[in-house]
Amino acid sequence: MSGRARLSLGQRLVLALPYAYLTLFFLAPFALIVKISLSQQAIAMPPYAPVLAWSDGPAIWWEKAQNLGLDSYRVLFADAIYLDAALSSLFVATVSTLIALAIGFPLALAIARSPERWRPLFVMLAVAPFWTSFLVRVYAWIMILKDEGLLNHALLALGLISEPLEIFATRGAVILGVVYSYLPFMILPLYAALEKQDAALREAAADLGATPWRVFASVTLPLSLPGIVAGCMLVFIPAMGEFVIPDLLGGSDTLMIGRQLWNEFFSNRDWPTASAVAIMLLALILAPLTLYERHRIAQEGGK
Repeated sequence: MSGRARLSLGQRLVLALPYAYLTLFFLAPFALIVKISLSQQAIAMPPYAPVLAWSDGPAIWWEKAQNLGLDSYRVLFADAIYLDAALSSLFVATVSTLIALAIGFPLALAIARSPERWRPLFVMLAVAPFWTSFLVRVYAWIMILKDEGLLNHALLALGLISEPLEIFATRGAVILGVVYSYLPFMILPLYAALEKQDAALREAAADLGATPWRVFASVTLPLSLPGIVAGCMLVFIPAMGEFVIPDLLGGSDTLMIGRQLWNEFFSNRDWPTASAVAIMLLALILAPLTLYERHRIAQEGGK
């Protein structure tokens, strides 16, 4: 008899479901994007001439694969606009994530330390922005940030400024919109990590003479690291590929990779280059995730 327990048919089906989901909704679309990125731009519908056709068969695929051109990927390195868009997206996503963390951590800590009967209400208020359309919320920020918007009217009425501030159509407006839109994604995992912490650990540290700041730095903060990492990933990843917020709140010179991806697909109708940009975006997102996961596995293996 084998030492490994045999799985029943039901257990195998349950285990197969996530793999089927990933295959259908990730690997298959990714394979299609890779195929398009290796194609040639053409005036047709769709606007590309595939180098590899599904009907060719493995033998012809192998023959053509040896002579594949990487013109779409060379464009990414030859034209500085793609590098600038990637760096700008990285800057906006990083700054937005750090600001969201600085705002979200105190809010999550306040919710976790509040009386237990009030916590569901506070969590509901934290996610209340999701009750309205994402697009409507971004349009609301246009009305707030424009030169004749509510913010400038309020500041002028209070005498705090003598002329309207130029906030709208800037990178700062984009960062503000990203932080506002994705702040609940930061608060929820932080709250989950903080709420399950054992209060006895903080009391023990205080009994040993630790100041409140020392208790926070030695107990609360280290135990909340999983929530910090999860919250940062949930904000950073969508912010990297964001298109709607830069398009509505950013100026014409606000370069972001999601916006450039849209331009290549729908304005320039250069699907091979757009697919190459999409793969570059995926690589930028997966690289830190892979490094973090390897670091986490290494730490767990060393314990």
